[in-house]
Amino acid sequence: MEIYGFELIKEQEIPEINSKVKLFRHMKTGAELLSVENDDENKVFGITLRTPPPDSTGLPHIMEHSVLCGSSKYPVKEPFVELMKGSQATFLNAFTYPDKTCYPVASQNLQDFYNLIDVYVDAVFHPLIPAETLQQEGWHYELDDPEQPVAYKGVVFNEMKGAYSSPESVLYREIQHSLFPDNAYGVDSGGDPRKIPDLTYEQFKRFHEKYYHPSNAFIYFYGDDDPDRRLELMDEYLQPYSRIEVESAIAIQPTFGGPRRLQLPYAAGEEEEKKTYLTVNWMLGETCDPYETLALSILNHILIGTPASPLRKALIDSGLGEDIAGMGMELDLRQAIFSTGLKGIATEDAGKVEDLVRKTLEDLVVNRIDPEMIAASMNTVEFRLRERNTGSFPRGLALMLASLMTWLHGGDPFTPLAFEGPLQTIKSQLASGDRVFEGLMDRFLLRNPHQTILLLEPDPELEQRMEEEEKQRLQKVQSELSREELLELVENTRKLRERQERPDSPEALSTIPSLELSDLEKEVRKIPLEILEHGGDKILYHDLFTNGIVYLDLGFNLRRLPQEMLPYISLFGRALLEMGTETEDFVRLAIRIGQKTGGIRPASLTTLHRTSRESLAWLFLRGKSTTEQAADLLGILKDVLLTMNLDNQERFRQMVLEEKADMEASLIPAGTRYVNTRLRARFDQAGYAAEKMGGIDYLYFLRQLASDVSQDWPKVLENLEAVRRALINQGGVIANVTLDTDNWKNFEGLLKDFMQKLPTGSAPAAEWQPAKYPSAEGLTIPAQVNYVGKGANLFDLGYRLDGSMFVISKYVNSTYMWEKVRVQGGAYGASFSFDNRSGVLTYLSYRDPNLLQTLEVYGKTSEFLRKLDLSDEELTKTIVGTIGDMDAYQLPDAKGFTSLVRYLVGDTDEYRQEVRDQVLSTNSSDFHALADVLARAEEQGQVAVLGSADAIQKVNEELSGWLQIQKVL
Repeated sequence: MEIYGFELIKEQEIPEINSKVKLFRHMKTGAELLSVENDDENKVFGITLRTPPPDSTGLPHIMEHSVLCGSSKYPVKEPFVELMKGSQATFLNAFTYPDKTCYPVASQNLQDFYNLIDVYVDAVFHPLIPAETLQQEGWHYELDDPEQPVAYKGVVFNEMKGAYSSPESVLYREIQHSLFPDNAYGVDSGGDPRKIPDLTYEQFKRFHEKYYHPSNAFIYFYGDDDPDRRLELMDEYLQPYSRIEVESAIAIQPTFGGPRRLQLPYAAGEEEEKKTYLTVNWMLGETCDPYETLALSILNHILIGTPASPLRKALIDSGLGEDIAGMGMELDLRQAIFSTGLKGIATEDAGKVEDLVRKTLEDLVVNRIDPEMIAASMNTVEFRLRERNTGSFPRGLALMLASLMTWLHGGDPFTPLAFEGPLQTIKSQLASGDRVFEGLMDRFLLRNPHQTILLLEPDPELEQRMEEEEKQRLQKVQSELSREELLELVENTRKLRERQERPDSPEALSTIPSLELSDLEKEVRKIPLEILEHGGDKILYHDLFTNGIVYLDLGFNLRRLPQEMLPYISLFGRALLEMGTETEDFVRLAIRIGQKTGGIRPASLTTLHRTSRESLAWLFLRGKSTTEQAADLLGILKDVLLTMNLDNQERFRQMVLEEKADMEASLIPAGTRYVNTRLRARFDQAGYAAEKMGGIDYLYFLRQLASDVSQDWPKVLENLEAVRRALINQGGVIANVTLDTDNWKNFEGLLKDFMQKLPTGSAPAAEWQPAKYPSAEGLTIPAQVNYVGKGANLFDLGYRLDGSMFVISKYVNSTYMWEKVRVQGGAYGASFSFDNRSGVLTYLSYRDPNLLQTLEVYGKTSEFLRKLDLSDEELTKTIVGTIGDMDAYQLPDAKGFTSLVRYLVGDTDEYRQEVRDQVLSTNSSDFHALADVLARAEEQGQVAVLGSADAIQKVNEELSGWLQIQKVL
């Protein structure tokens, strides 16, 4: 049967995702289209190309960036940015994987959805991609004067410099490369900074011509839009093409005859003792069998998914390292990977770690996995499959990525979506006594010769050597250029900068489709809220359909704590769930949580009340279960709150080391977050608390605590007990429930009984006196890039909040910051971020090759706004995008938690409506009025930079010690 040029290949109702799914093939081009029909208003479209990288120049990654930089129908410099400004998209991005490149979009608004599709399809098949785009997004030589040294610049070049500075990123990449030396997975699709400058424009163009064709396309639709219109629309796009043969299949990696060993360095600080990584890695089978894939996912959870998991526990209990390392189970490639080990070990202990991994697996195969552990993992994985809670990530997009596991490699895209059959098969096998998971371990791990053992060692001189190698390479290039060629390079630099600075014409901008103000909802979206008093505490209830799941957030007021106890909060939240109780050790407790709930996790909130500007700080336990298991959920919470066993020195020491190792590993990938937290600590108590609980100060605390646990455990234990006494009692608790009304009637009584059992007692709010931080500080880490921040409190400088600030922030981020810091400066990202409760404004950059240059950009923001001549079209577009941000799609649990936060901070629906009205009525004069406030902020702003010691030291030499320097890593 032919429908709009497509033939139907397969059709199936898949109740697991409440959808009718159809697979089509376009008859003229061979493009395949997966159509998922359901009632989800958060519609998703995606177009994926199979893009095996030929080498490590980063071709697929650079192409992903580049095709979104202007197309035939939309000839503007950055259609992607224009969409960010003026769309109500709930998702707008692109991904480069080792074997594919995905271009997905999502929106709740149908017209907006079609607009996004039109821009993305034209970008993929008809990009402009001139040489200047490769230079901007990939790499180029930058030279302003023939007498100055040549430098490399480029967005992807600097992004990957940041990635190659992160030991975790290096580890994952080398694990993959070690297991797949003979196919596309053996090179880096993201790009090796040492190889990226080898990429030529001719190679770049040929890559697009070869792979960006409908015959190599996997097209995906999901949601409540018209399914016939999907086909009609795509046929219009595909008609100009004819089928061609595209050789893009990922070759099967031949199996090794035996294990292979690799020993590699990573960039580290000078005092990195016992910081080696050791992982044991296996290549498993193809990811085309739905039973096998699901069983391996459950096995991964059994082995390393929780603190109680036997392989994870054996590694941590050994004391040989600080935390587990490796990728775990990786199912996104054609052939799966399992990888585990330890980080923070002494190099001489590598053999012990390797032996421990093998011995533990052998013991589990011979002596069997604890059936209770299997039951817990089965319940956890099944709960996740049925709940389909993807957070802010669209459900439809998660399903697209799942289907591609098989679809991309010639398999059936339906099988990853229909989990019921494989799940029931596994349940039946277990019920009949089959040793399902022991058999998988024996087959895929113990008797699998395709194995690598990777040793990643810290090298304090590696970063310097890499920088010197780059410097010498550039010097060689420069020495081989004639005077005329150097002048051509200077001219090319000037022209590229001129092109980057040249605004798009109004005619070009008008091609980008956008909604009108009349298309927007004028009223705020409200979340049902009922406030109940219970003793001295409050219960917030949200009547929302949750498909039989109860979501419970239990909050404890941290304002009762002395400030010296704040750094214990993250560990205390974990300890509640990971230390055990008077009747259960932490292993049995973790198994019970896995068997009886959908999970419980700690989370914290630090912010200010909107009107009083009082600092608020809360610790939450966020739990969920089926309504049938609601009593079990409350029973577990009662036990951990009332009978938690804190006196377990060794277990707590393990947690401290894990926390420290995780923070150190996250400094480079999440550098902007740490800079932002550090800056905000200067302005109010809530910001200070956030720094103490999760910032650079917290890392310093963990390092000292690791010593204190060993040398003065009684003191540490008393501090933990003091936290418990201050937090866990009536009068300082809030309960937040998201559930439909019928099930709430049954749960309400259980909850009130539970809260009644909490100890009585009260404590006054503690006085917190934030520490003084330097007005400008440089925090050094072994990285080749920087994270540059500057902040000020606008309320203290006379600014009065108006909804126009959200529009202005949106515009500044998508124009000035994007163009100056990313496009021209070469940083991977930048932001202008305003907290409407505290009044704190922060400028931030991500993976930035610059430092002072970026600070100069921040300092000229007021000038940019003062001179801005904003067209009505641009203003409307930005208002549309701002409303889209305000109306972000949320699943029920997120709606419930959002309502809780609004209640705590005083964001009433009336206030939110006032802000929305101000957003909708924003005009050009609002932009100009903010310029004066920003000018004062630019003069008085605080500075924090996390990054390269050489870059920070160089600035200090230029500016006579302006930055106060601290070594972080």
